[in-house]
Amino acid sequence: MPEGRGTGGEKVAGSPCCEEDGGLRCAGFGGSFGFPPHLAGFEFVMTAFLFSCSYATCAVPEAYRAVFKGSEDVVASTEGWEPGSLNLAQGFSMKFRTPLVHADVTRLLIDFEKDGDERWSRFSDKLPEATKVKLMDRHERPYRAALRQRIAEDLRRHESVLHVMVHTDAEADGSVVIETPRGDLMGEKYATAWRARLAAADLTVRHVAGVEGTALGQAMCRSFPGETYSQLRLKVALSFFLEGKPWRWETLKRRLLETLAPAADEVTASRASEGV
Repeated sequence: MPEGRGTGGEKVAGSPCCEEDGGLRCAGFGGSFGFPPHLAGFEFVMTAFLFSCSYATCAVPEAYRAVFKGSEDVVASTEGWEPGSLNLAQGFSMKFRTPLVHADVTRLLIDFEKDGDERWSRFSDKLPEATKVKLMDRHERPYRAALRQRIAEDLRRHESVLHVMVHTDAEADGSVVIETPRGDLMGEKYATAWRARLAAADLTVRHVAGVEGTALGQAMCRSFPGETYSQLRLKVALSFFLEGKPWRWETLKRRLLETLAPAADEVTASRASEGV
């Protein structure tokens, strides 16, 4: 498997990597639209975008390869990561010119979206407690800290943040699913607008509102007020990436990238016209 570098600087195996672009793209009629005449003079709510990918890789640091000896095929399977998720998340990052926050090791070593004992797999659960603490300190905590830092920094410059958590799903059956957490009313508006634009292209898209979400998602929602922080969990069927069905991967990716900003701008315009 190819090798790369993790956030702690250690050499890792099987790490798909891609260069990230810097900068920032915000919704609020500074991007895909101009000011509609009937909304001229309104003060628009500026929304920053954040993209994250928790299951980006099947990488295993050298120090832990013995843990998976004889089970390398399991690590490389969808049990160890979500193929295509990093590719899609990188696409969003480059399209919106904002740095991507992504995991650097397989979830079979430590699951960045879970808490407590649930973060350990049947492989990593056998590790000594001191080793588990080291894994959390080196990988999980920097990941969550990076998310919190990005959100906090964006909220100092903008009035709201839309956080898209990017996933591929082997069970999504040729569809795209957008989940929003319980109580995230603004997130539901973003999801509804995005779903409408995607469905218009004859793509099967579902919006599932009020989900409990993962421990990571819940932690982010607790840390930031609902009126300033919105969260979408994007789940794209793995068949798009592995088989090109029902759409070619690049066609689907382009459609996702091109419709998010107009959908966000639509919500921004609605908020402005309502005086929110």
